[in-house]
Amino acid sequence: MLPDHINQAEIGGTTIRKGTVAAFLANARVWTDPEASENARAEVEMDMLEALPALRAVGLFDVLDIRDAALRAWVAAHTKD
Repeated sequence: MLPDHINQAEIGGTTIRKGTVAAFLANARVWTDPEASENARAEVEMDMLEALPALRAVGLFDVLDIRDAALRAWVAAHTKD
């Protein structure tokens, strides 16, 4: 989406940083890992929460479904219509 020399863009007033989708995926893996510590899970949850506006702005959840039911419910609970 972004050329190599640009690290962020603004869409509809939301700043999108390069790597936001990849970071969300990495954080989701930790969040859904039953072996992850409570601290690790809390940390990635905060990171995911901060990323949600950017992920919605790029339309990630309009074209992809989250397979993990608990994570899908968490994202839905933190999505404002």
